[in-house]
Amino acid sequence: MNEAIEQLMRNTLPLEKVHDRLGASFREEDNWRVPSSYGDEKAEYATVREGGAGLIDLSSRGRLRVAGSEAIMFLNGLITNDMKMLEENRWMAAAFPNVQGRLIAAVRVVRLADESTNKKAGPIFLIETEPATHERVLKTIGRFTMAGDFRVTDLTSETTLLSVQGKGAMEIARKVLGEAVAGIPRDGALAIPWQESTVTVIRATHTGEDGFDLIVNTTEAAAIWDSLIEAGAKPIGRDALEILRIEAGIARYGRDMDETNVVTETNLDDAVSFTKGCYIGQEIIARIKYRGHVAKKLSGLMFEQDEPIEAGAAIKSAEGKDIGRVTSVARSPRLKRTIALGYVRYEYLAARTSVKVVSGELEVAATVEVLPFVRGSWDEG
Repeated sequence: MNEAIEQLMRNTLPLEKVHDRLGASFREEDNWRVPSSYGDEKAEYATVREGGAGLIDLSSRGRLRVAGSEAIMFLNGLITNDMKMLEENRWMAAAFPNVQGRLIAAVRVVRLADESTNKKAGPIFLIETEPATHERVLKTIGRFTMAGDFRVTDLTSETTLLSVQGKGAMEIARKVLGEAVAGIPRDGALAIPWQESTVTVIRATHTGEDGFDLIVNTTEAAAIWDSLIEAGAKPIGRDALEILRIEAGIARYGRDMDETNVVTETNLDDAVSFTKGCYIGQEIIARIKYRGHVAKKLSGLMFEQDEPIEAGAAIKSAEGKDIGRVTSVARSPRLKRTIALGYVRYEYLAARTSVKVVSGELEVAATVEVLPFVRGSWDEG
């Protein structure tokens, strides 16, 4: 495939011109052109981690609206969490497994308030997923639209997703959206009027710090971005976000988890209900839990200093036995050393277990660590 065709196939963010005006450098991520930095990655990191509020464009993530009187029934047969327990204006983590219990996608499901007078129309959900799994989720649920009252609408191209992250996120959100945001709980969501539009506000973290995700019609995106900047938020690129999410121990699909992983290997424990009825892959996932444990699990690895470790590096026991692999690596400004995420065999998961990481010709000592590496304002709240 030549470069011209690749450029045509690459997705661009609706606010690309805004990012360009702010001096962003760009890189490709999951077939999207996204801001990597606005010129000072260290300052961007510090904004989020040291009490400020960072503004991140996450519009590359997929957003699907699901509605209908049979929406709960169909979704409950496809995902790991219990849709019947999700109340209006709340969200929960969930996973789409295949029949072997392996991960198709990790998602966030929001139950929106139903303002319709026709209560027979059924509940309304927003499913939000990573760009790498957007089409996969759409295809998985879309095949049921002809089977009953189950309607799926892809909102990704007509909406924009912005996230305010940091201890100062609440202050910024209140300045722009009003006092209603102060009443949103950690698993909450709320539709808030803003100017001539409505913003869906979801309280959530991508960094280990407090945060709010804002979903707005793309026609209003530039205006709300500018309002958040005027209120004191600072633009944050994906390079700083990558460090923040690894410090927070947050896995990403295509990097730390994929279709080769059983759901419960990936630290998505909160995304699984073990009391609901059957769903695709449920038998395998339940059997692992009740008969013992997974063979390996995503964990943290900490090094004594900065080390040139690469994703894919082998993890070995102190005796030289192969026990896992590295998935993501970052240099932590807070900890002043290299940290990594990786899969480690169950027998070696105890905190502070000594291991060796082999990256190319390099063999470096490390310790297994409980995640997260850094506890931010989200963990403290």
